[in-house]
Parts: sequence; C-alpha cells; structure tokens
Amino acid sequence: MEKNSLVIGSRGSRLALTQAHIVRDSLLKVYPELNIEIKTIKTTGDKILDAPLNKIGDKGLFTKEIEEALIEGKIDLAVHSMKDLPTDLPDGLKIGAVSKRENACDVLVTMRGIDGLDNLPKKAKVGTSSLRRRAQLLNKRDDLEILDLRGNLDTRIKKLEDGLYDAIILAYAGVKRLNLKLNMSQIAIDHILPQAGQGALGIEIRERDSSTEGKVKILDDPETHMCVSAERALLAVLGGGCQVPIGVYAQISNEELKIHAGVFSLDGKKAVRNKIRGQGKDAEMLGSDLGGILLKNGAKSILDEVYNG
Repeated sequence: MEKNSLVIGSRGSRLALTQAHIVRDSLLKVYPELNIEIKTIKTTGDKILDAPLNKIGDKGLFTKEIEEALIEGKIDLAVHSMKDLPTDLPDGLKIGAVSKRENACDVLVTMRGIDGLDNLPKKAKVGTSSLRRRAQLLNKRDDLEILDLRGNLDTRIKKLEDGLYDAIILAYAGVKRLNLKLNMSQIAIDHILPQAGQGALGIEIRERDSSTEGKVKILDDPETHMCVSAERALLAVLGGGCQVPIGVYAQISNEELKIHAGVFSLDGKKAVRNKIRGQGKDAEMLGSDLGGILLKNGAKSILDEVYNG
C-alpha cells in the first residue's frame, strides 16, 4: 500500500539537517502530495565530543542509532553522508539511492587565506578528526603538528577563529552545501585521497519497504552509485571503516571506470598506492580487485599496525 507520508531520520547538526532538507525538497518536487517529516536522532559520534573518534570505536559512530530507528519503523528512510556509512549494513536495511556527488576533495581552511599545503609555515598546527587526513598530511609534510579536531562544522571553524589551529581540513561538500564563505583552497584529490563515498549522500531504507524504495529511486544518480559502490567494495576488502587511513576515489571518464586508492601508516612514513581501470558494470569487482592488489603490495602490514596500535 502506498504511504502518503514519510519520516526522514537525520543527525541534528546544521549540515546533516541541510542534507535531509535537500532530500525532502527533491522528493516533494516529484511527490508534492507527500507529508514529509524530518526527525533528528543523536548518534554516538554526536554525544562523545571530548575524545578522538578512533578512541570511541569505528563502525557506525554516526549511523547506528539512526539505523536502529529505521529497523524499528520509527523512520522510513535515513539520510547519511555516504562517507559515514559502514560497508556492512544491518540485516534488513539497504541503500535505496546515492545522490549525485558533490566535489569529493578536501579543503584547507585558514584565517589568513594560505593557498595550499605547501605554503603552510613549518610546524603549523593543523586540525582534523580523520586518521585518513592525518596520515596523508604527514606523508606530504612530516613537519606539521596534526591536532585532533572534533565537533560539527560550525564548532570546528570557531576553534580555528579562536586561534587553536593554524589551519583545519574539511570536506568541500559540506562547506558547499552550507554555502560557507571561508578562506580556503581545494586540495587535489591525488594529494589527499578522499574517504569512500565522500561528497555523496546515501539514502538508507528497509529492504522490504517497496513503497519508500519506489519513491527514493528518483534521488539516485547511477554514475555516482557505481563509483561509490567500487570505493566501498575496496574498503570492505581492506576491512576499513571511516576511521582507518585509507583513501579511495573512483570516477568515470570516457565510459571507463578509474579507481585510485592508497593505504597510509599513521605517521605518514609508509604509503601503498595503486590504480585500476575497467568497465563500470564491473565496479564492485574492480574495487575488490584493487583492494587485493594493495594488500599484496604491503597494505596488510600497515593496516595490522593500525589495528593493533
């Protein structure tokens, strides 16, 4: 039976709610008769703000409570930043759509408008909560002092303004969606590889909810979905969650899928990178294959150090 109402589950941050409203507005353009409510849900990652993310667990820090509400039928769909969604979904849930991807790069934000990592002063204090960014920053600049930075976007920017950091690293997509005016420069994807799924929104639904599934299909961008599937397949092979120093980016160029990935030691001294290309229809297989290549080329020993450290 078709429902005339939907409840969207979202984290309560300004960015998360902006993304939930993007999804709501897109649905209403096609289904103006729908009554759509947005329900905010606090996740573990939102509750614990005084510890580094990697110290409070890894899987589902920003999704677990929302997924529980979805399983229990308290919400009909969940809107996630795709990069926060673990590769292993709970039984009974699936990804119903992946939105068209925003630019997946990271940005360097400073108060003085410094353009690029190379122009940061020696021993500059750089804030990030991501081990992926930390490892790649140190791989480029081992003189930098990388400091933990938690909180939503507004909180992180306030800490920069208060002088606690010389620079902070953010995902471009979040800055763009909030229309923030910052002194920032884009970091080339080859310089800091993004998190799997970065820049895309994931719409999670119940497997047997055909009514909701039929509606959210209009949100799906097939090319982005293909690329994100390849990235997540690589992450699954490597056993990496959102707090492991693995970067990956897939793109389609001239009808060919190209994937670039890397695994980095936490001190940035070791890095294993590789690329693969093939047909888009083989996206997941290509991602898995590249993950296997990285493991054979030395990524396993780096990841073992991270997991056992």
